[in-house]
Amino acid sequence: MNAPLPDHIRQALETVTLDDKYSLDVGRAFMSGVQALVKLPMLQRQRDALQGKNTAGFISGYRGSPLGGYDQALWKAQKYLQAQNIVFQPGVNEELAATALWGSQQLGFAPAGTQKFDGVFGIWYGKGPGVDRCADVFKHANMAGTTPWGGVLAVAGDDHVAKSSTAAHQSDHIFKACGLPVFFPANVQEILDLGLHALAMSRFAGVWAGMKTIQEIVESSATAHIDPERVQIVLPEFEMPPGGVHIRWPDTALEQEARLFDTKWYAALAYIRANKLNHNVIEGPNDRFGIIASGKAYNDTRQALLDLGLDDTTCQRLGIRLHKVAVVWPLEAQTTREFATGLREILVVEEKRQVIEYQLKEELYNWRNDVRPDVIGKFDDVGNDHSGGEWSMPNPSANTLLRANADLSPAIIARAIAKRLKKIGMDAETIGRIDMHLAVLDAKDRSMQTITLGAAAERLPWFCSGCPHNMSTRVPEGSRAMAGIGCHFMTLWMDRSTTGFTQMGGEGVPWVGQQPFTHEQHMFANLGDGTYFHSGILAVRQSVAAGVNITYKILYNDAVAMTGGQRVGERPEGHSVVQIAQSMRAEGAQRIDVVTDEPDKYKGVALAEGVTVHHRDELDRIQREMREIQGTTVIIYDQTCATEKRRRRKRGTMVDPAVRVMINEAVCEGCGDCGVQSNCLSVEPLETEFGRKRTINQSTCNI
Repeated sequence: MNAPLPDHIRQALETVTLDDKYSLDVGRAFMSGVQALVKLPMLQRQRDALQGKNTAGFISGYRGSPLGGYDQALWKAQKYLQAQNIVFQPGVNEELAATALWGSQQLGFAPAGTQKFDGVFGIWYGKGPGVDRCADVFKHANMAGTTPWGGVLAVAGDDHVAKSSTAAHQSDHIFKACGLPVFFPANVQEILDLGLHALAMSRFAGVWAGMKTIQEIVESSATAHIDPERVQIVLPEFEMPPGGVHIRWPDTALEQEARLFDTKWYAALAYIRANKLNHNVIEGPNDRFGIIASGKAYNDTRQALLDLGLDDTTCQRLGIRLHKVAVVWPLEAQTTREFATGLREILVVEEKRQVIEYQLKEELYNWRNDVRPDVIGKFDDVGNDHSGGEWSMPNPSANTLLRANADLSPAIIARAIAKRLKKIGMDAETIGRIDMHLAVLDAKDRSMQTITLGAAAERLPWFCSGCPHNMSTRVPEGSRAMAGIGCHFMTLWMDRSTTGFTQMGGEGVPWVGQQPFTHEQHMFANLGDGTYFHSGILAVRQSVAAGVNITYKILYNDAVAMTGGQRVGERPEGHSVVQIAQSMRAEGAQRIDVVTDEPDKYKGVALAEGVTVHHRDELDRIQREMREIQGTTVIIYDQTCATEKRRRRKRGTMVDPAVRVMINEAVCEGCGDCGVQSNCLSVEPLETEFGRKRTINQSTCNI
């Protein structure tokens, strides 16, 4: 156990560094899925160089979980990216970032002699809601096409269970609606491998490629094999139309549509088929039950089979065939038919709404009844009479097999597989072993169950200690506020008279549709500084244009703390309170006040005409005055994020104050009002011989 390592292993380990994932040209390196997305364009550039092409890369997008750390990883790897002619320029929002990527492909018809490179390939990134807002750009850019040595990969970070989002989302359907083939990697290595395939397909077929990532994959870490020649790409024989499939100018809308519908999708399918991106993982000569899955669902399915005691050898003996899909749309037909041949039934395992299942059913619809297998997925069959599918039932939810809401787990999948295997018929010994394994799963579930203490015992997310929102989100008695995207969203479950929220960039605009029909005369709207820069300024513009009585509280926290403390705005100098005040004056706000915990820092600062600065202690008075003003007013609440303060103090870029907040338990009366008024998690109960008092948790206090 404690024997010394062999010399060759020890010497190899001595040369290992954390930068291997970026510096190595060939070898193995430990990396996360996010870091694999950083390495991907470097590999693409190296592959092009091996083919004698001098290409460059362009990356743009907008941060958001589970890709929240991608921009930071790109900045940290900047010297490696620059060495490979790769430019990273974050977008003000997702839509404009996608437009910039579209522009990288428009170099295909730039004036002769103006291009520095043979082509520019691109990567767009954003979380699921960002995919939603980019549909218009995606459709336009995808129809326009890519260049032969360019290509674009759009990477979506999906949040299937709304862990860090206001709604659960799934990008497959949006990508499909925009005509982007959708890749779904199942591990870190596949982010590299399928990423290279996606860019190659984008070049070959003239389409943008989509890639779906979720937290379980992109935030995981593993050792990956780095080699620009690892992926062997096969360009299929495919008859291209006159003029090809790539971007050109001039180019009419109907010509673009015809090229996409008649050629480009089928060229993409030919690429998927030629490179065997979808393939059988388990198969045997007497298969009768098939399972098809992709991405995380594929990993969960493998685990589910093992949980049932069904290893590869056992599956082959029992006639179970497993098909892994790397490109979930469009589902390649020839490979799918080959997978389905000889099967009695196919179980489709996929999270969220059906993508593969509907395509599979459509592909197999015109097969003869004697060879066409039954297809089961989200819903179980009712009987053996083939009386209809889910849409023929008034409400099929009582017949759910693999739920479409939330996510799936290996246990859920294992129970579905067991149920279907029993239905199609297995020998008694096999069924007995499966039941034994199911009993173990049930016992594990019971052991993990917790006592339900009721809603009052639920622990909700809360503001950090010292958070500016503890003060900034308060409204005067008799007033109401609306929430939006950001930490201040948590006011919805606090006693802050805040109700309702909007998508990012729509803050306060619901009041435009309410004021004409209510006796209420005024509304407050909370708007984060990051959201303001992203798209929220247009919400203010809408309220000004509609002439509604509303006060926007622009919560300037000096950092986008939820995704790692990035600057507000994408410029090196950030986006300042002075700039926001000037913009709000230009937009037509009736009154603009700056409220801050440090009013002295504005002495001598040239603010827009009429803008005044106040201490945060005056917030209530200012709000009461503004709710009496007709039209749109603005309060810019300036106080640095408490979490960012903690980060900066650790880095030595901000002074750690010598003064601490304390509670003297000898004089504390135990009323608890300090906790109520401060709304601060660091105010904690302290049990004493005289009863419960209060104390400050110094390890969590950010004052």
